[in-house]
Amino acid sequence: MKNYPKDQLIQAATVIESLLNKCEKSMPKLTDRTSQHTLLKNRIEALGIALALIEREVEHKTLGNGK
Repeated sequence: MKNYPKDQLIQAATVIESLLNKCEKSMPKLTDRTSQHTLLKNRIEALGIALALIEREVEHKTLGNGK
């Protein structure tokens, strides 16, 4: 896995947070059990996981060597 600098991870987290927020806001507009609803639900879950992993890596870099 590529080793990304801390500042690049923080920037990526900001973008993902924005995208996640937009997805969550559009969720109520979709009808349950449609393909669009399921796709958006899966995207929200995936973005949440990605954000958690990025935040964990930033925390690791903060506590570790800071690279």
